[in-house]
Formats: sequence, C-alpha cells, structure tokens
Amino acid sequence: MNTILSNPFKEGLRRGETQIGLWLSSTTSYMAEIAATSGYDWLLIDGEHAPNTIQDLYHQLQAIAPYASEPVIRPVEGSRSLIKQVLDIGARTLLIPMVDSAEQAREIVSATRYPPEGVRGVGASVARAARWGRVENYMAQANEGLCLLIQVESKAALDNLDQILDVDGIDGVFIGPADLSASLGYPDNAGHPEVQRIIEQSIRRIRAAGKAAGFLAVDPQMAQKCLTWGANFVAVGVDTLLYSAALDNRLSMFKPGTQPAVAKESY
Repeated sequence: MNTILSNPFKEGLRRGETQIGLWLSSTTSYMAEIAATSGYDWLLIDGEHAPNTIQDLYHQLQAIAPYASEPVIRPVEGSRSLIKQVLDIGARTLLIPMVDSAEQAREIVSATRYPPEGVRGVGASVARAARWGRVENYMAQANEGLCLLIQVESKAALDNLDQILDVDGIDGVFIGPADLSASLGYPDNAGHPEVQRIIEQSIRRIRAAGKAAGFLAVDPQMAQKCLTWGANFVAVGVDTLLYSAALDNRLSMFKPGTQPAVAKESY
C-alpha cells in the first residue's frame, strides 16, 4: 500500500503490540514536533479539551509527519461534518469522545467510510489526505489505513459496552477515566476502588472482544497498572502537565517555599 495511507499504529494493534503514547494539549506545531522526536508510538492531538482549530490540527499533523510517531486526532465531537474535515486534512487515526451506544458508534463508522459503505463526503482529491489528487485510487484504499478509536466514558456507555464492541469498523475502545468517574458518582476521583475495579473489568472485556483497549494515565504507576490489565494503547503523559511540572520543579530548586507540581492520577 502507498506509505501515505499505511498505518503502522493500526497494524501494531492488530498484532497485539503495546503502543505507548503522549497527549498533546499545547496546540502548537513546534511542541508537537519536539514530542515527535522523542519516539512515542502515538501522539494524541486534542481537539476536545485543548483550543485547537482545524488549522491548528493541520499544522500539527504536518509537524509530526516526518517522524515515526502516529498522530491521533481527537475532535471535539463525532459529527459527520467534523470527521470529514479531520480525515481530509490527512488524519489516519481518530479518537472520538463520548460514545454511549452502538447506534452512535455505527454512525461514526459510517461517517468515516465513503459510499456505498458510509456517508463520508467525496472531496479528498482536493485535500491533503490524497495529496491533492496525487494518491491514485485514494477512495479505494482509504479504509484500510484508517484506525477508528472511540471513548467509553459514562455509565450509559458501560451499560452498552458489549453492543458497542460488536460494531464493525471500531478498532479500539478508550476508557476516559475523568468523565467515567464523574458519571459513576466519584467526581475527580478516578482512583476510587470501585472506579478502578470498573476500569480493570472494562479493559479486560474490550480485549476479550478482540478490540484494542486504551487509557490515559499521567501517574506512571496507574499507567503500569493499566498495561498489566491488558490495555495496549496507553498515553503516559500530557505535554502541558509535563511542561508545568518541569517549570515548577526547576523553580523549587532556587526559590524557597515554592511547591513542586504533583501529577494527578488521571486526566
């Protein structure tokens, strides 16, 4: 397959390989490129909780492109029009937040597929995805290189998890710990034993269904725990939190009374 359309991240997940990632919330291509030189398997460009425009996402895709890290775009939501935009700017891997039902998951899959399999608008020949028409037979090849990940992060989604896992076209399911813990009645407390039990159980259910299981943990011990439970695409930090922690820790060396940063268990 054309290397523009191949997806080593997706291929690695299919082989059961663990993929270690980093969250990018800084909204800058400069920071994205610095992260790409570190060797993470994947870099999540966050459009949900970071103030990224389509142009910002585009520039970060360009910055990461020369390196081995796979860029993953999380749009603010999973609407058909927004999915079309992020695919046309060249994203091959998407993480769609707040998926609560199998019906919603099927609609998202449809939004990523060209007719007759789906409803993706035809127009990539004038966009970066097909290198402005220079990728031959782009429409026939696009699905193979696409990796579609969805977030399960509510009690409703957990209740529907088995049905969601049955949806064809979903490559992986990501557990969103912050929203999930709030939905379960433990706001800002993803470390609560009941939340931890549900996270472990969910990861094991996802892997047993043949899907990849993902998680974000800014605490290394939590990240290791999720890997032990079977999660195979795990983000182990957030660029803005790592940056602020480094700033605080350096200042604390020279300014008495300054408190170094303390990372939260999950984000």
